[in-house]
Order: sequence, then structure tokens, then C-alpha cells
Amino acid sequence: MSKLYIAGIGPGSADYVIPAARTAVKSAKITIGSKRALDLFPEASEKIYLNVKDVQEKLEMAVDLVHEGTSVCVLSTGDPGFSGVLKPIKRIIKDKKLERSINLEVIPGISSLQLCAARLEIPWDESDLMTFHGRENSVEVMDILDNGRPTITLPSKSTADMAQFLLDNGVNPKRKVVICERLSYSNEEVVASTIEKVAQSNFTYMCVMVIY
Repeated sequence: MSKLYIAGIGPGSADYVIPAARTAVKSAKITIGSKRALDLFPEASEKIYLNVKDVQEKLEMAVDLVHEGTSVCVLSTGDPGFSGVLKPIKRIIKDKKLERSINLEVIPGISSLQLCAARLEIPWDESDLMTFHGRENSVEVMDILDNGRPTITLPSKSTADMAQFLLDNGVNPKRKVVICERLSYSNEEVVASTIEKVAQSNFTYMCVMVIY
């Protein structure tokens, strides 16, 4: 029977790809993912590349291929269940009314939030996790910033936009933050700063921001 695998690839370095993800790729006839993700899996038999402009199209293709009898593995940065592709794929399966006919297996991955917590020695069950992906103007974060726990966040457009959003909503400009950039790569950086400085900085999109 064909199967749809959703495999988390970790934060980016091959060192953080779990063996189960490689097993899923080897089991699938087609592997779909970004170039950065697919470069981690030379063992993939057939590759289909996606980008930010055609994610929905390629995810629908994955579901249709599995429905037609082809096993597919979709690669998700970090963990599929946190700002990953699990949610949109489940929505596609539901919209196509294929809940009973798609054999789905989710392989977790190491999220950049987990690696950030490790780098900063934060017990991440004693912090709040927040993603701004898809909710750039969310005020939910404002409700948890002052509870005494660090808030580990995935910015959406940029760390500067997120910092400006916080400033616009009355957060102290001097409040301490730490930016973890390009985690797991050889040019990884951990930068201690303040919200006002981050609002004027230019970090890459591969960032996690911790608000203290």
C-alpha cells in the first residue's frame, strides 16, 4: 500500500537528521522538499523541488500521488508539527475527503527551537514557544511576555519586523533578547541584544528569537 511520509529534517545540518527520516526517504518513490532539504538526502530516488511560491501546489501533488498509488515523502524543516507541513497536508487531505484512503506517517524532527533552547541552556518545558509564521500581527505573544518565562519564537518575515511589532505594542525597548541564527550550520551565531537594536538589525530568515 502506498504511504505519505512527512519527515522532519531538523534545523538544517545533516548531523541533526534522524535515521528514521532517511528510512522514510528510502522507502518512498518520490521525495518532495526545498533544495536545502533535498540536498540532505542524496539517497532519494526521485526528487521534486518546491519553493515558497508553489508549496500548496506541490503538497496537493504529494497527496494526489499517494492516492494514485505512489509512496511519497515530504520533507519539512525542523519538526513537521511546529510551523511545518503537517497542518497544511492534513487540511488538503480533509478538503479532498481522503482521510480514510491516505496512509500517513509523520516522522518528527529536531526543531530549531529545541536547538536554541539547548544552546542557551534553557529547559524548554520552562519556557513558552511561539511561532509568528502566518500570523504576523498576532497579539497572542503580548499575553505571555510578562509571565516570568523566556519566550522562544520563530519570527515570520524577519526578526526586525517582529521586534518593531513588539515596540509598537508597548514592550520595553531595552528588553533583553537573544538571536540564534543559522543554527547547526558552521556559521551559526548567537547574539545577545535588545528589542530596539534588533528592530534596526538585519538577520537572516533562519533565526530563532528568545525574549527574556
